[in-house]
Amino acid sequence: MKITDVKTWAVATPPPNKGGAYWIFVKLTTDNGICGYGEVYGVPFAPRLVCAMVEDVAARHVIGRSPHEIENMWRIIYSDGFVQRPDISTGGVLSGLEIACWDIMGKAMNQPVYNLLGGKVHERLRSYTYLYPEEQPNAGVAKDFHGDINQAPARLQQYMDMGFTAVGYDPVMPMGSFDPRQLSLGELERAEKMTREMREVAGSKCDLMIKTHGKMTTSSAIRLARRLEKYDPLWFEEPVPPDNRKEMARVASSTTIPISGGERLVSRFEFNDLLQQQAVQILQPALGRVGGIFEGKKIAAMAEAHYAQFAPHLYAGPIEAAANIQLSASLPNFLILESIETFEGFSNQLLTKPIRWEDGYVVVPDEPGLGFELNEAFCDANPYTSDTVFPPMAKRPLG
Repeated sequence: MKITDVKTWAVATPPPNKGGAYWIFVKLTTDNGICGYGEVYGVPFAPRLVCAMVEDVAARHVIGRSPHEIENMWRIIYSDGFVQRPDISTGGVLSGLEIACWDIMGKAMNQPVYNLLGGKVHERLRSYTYLYPEEQPNAGVAKDFHGDINQAPARLQQYMDMGFTAVGYDPVMPMGSFDPRQLSLGELERAEKMTREMREVAGSKCDLMIKTHGKMTTSSAIRLARRLEKYDPLWFEEPVPPDNRKEMARVASSTTIPISGGERLVSRFEFNDLLQQQAVQILQPALGRVGGIFEGKKIAAMAEAHYAQFAPHLYAGPIEAAANIQLSASLPNFLILESIETFEGFSNQLLTKPIRWEDGYVVVPDEPGLGFELNEAFCDANPYTSDTVFPPMAKRPLG
């Protein structure tokens, strides 16, 4: 069985762009007619260029090879051009192609991917959602909505009514190109007040995840953590930028809130440093960026030896979600799965069979491969034609 063809899509999501403004999918097809789907996350170039990058790498290193040769292909692509180090663009392209190979292998053997990774540990996976505004006129955009002390708790109650037992939100928006920054006393006070209001709604029925997107200096993150500890969040996500793990470790040693992170990292090599520095207790790789499913399995195994837990990141489409489900089902140290709400609407329209979400959990599918097929006609009908790269970052210093 050899891979003979590659196809890509950049798909536009509808407002308010839950999970991003666009998603990039890849399809590999073999000489015996089996196709596999992957997803590329977070490559910071115009989506049409990212699609061209995927097609270029596939033509040079994937077409003509067996989909079983994941280790060989991974090392060759990772090292290409004398790079041989964690790189965001290479990581995203490599991840999409790798995930598609796993999908093909599972279908060829008539097995779910988790059976090729050691078997199913979990029948269902607890999930949480990011706090998204309602799909209605004047609902506001996320960066404003997350700082709204009235809207955000009301939206939390709606998610709890749906069945969610965990919700993530960012109390210190927006994100900026000049971060990290020192939060003002007013910003610290607003973040604390918002979290107090959120905990009053959540009670003991819902976990809160503080998602701060690396916006703070170490000292500012520690100051905020001390204010929020009494509200017992499940985690404090990426309190400082991801490029200095020692500083993240200083935050971790200064608070009782578990530190989570890793969505911007590529490969086990960067996660190894995160663990060695004792900077996080909860790992959040994005499988469409970190290097794919097998790389995620290796990272989870390292985490297990450090008593750290695995909570894969998702701010992407349903193919990365499917990869997260397959990998998470096989992991003893799985904690929780990020979902795009309950996957209803656009996410599930992109699939020929919907992701099944029930009472706060994703049900693990039994179908072979990733367990889900991309609706190619729907992809074709929703092209992303802009060159704008998502998400937007403030281009002037904030504060």
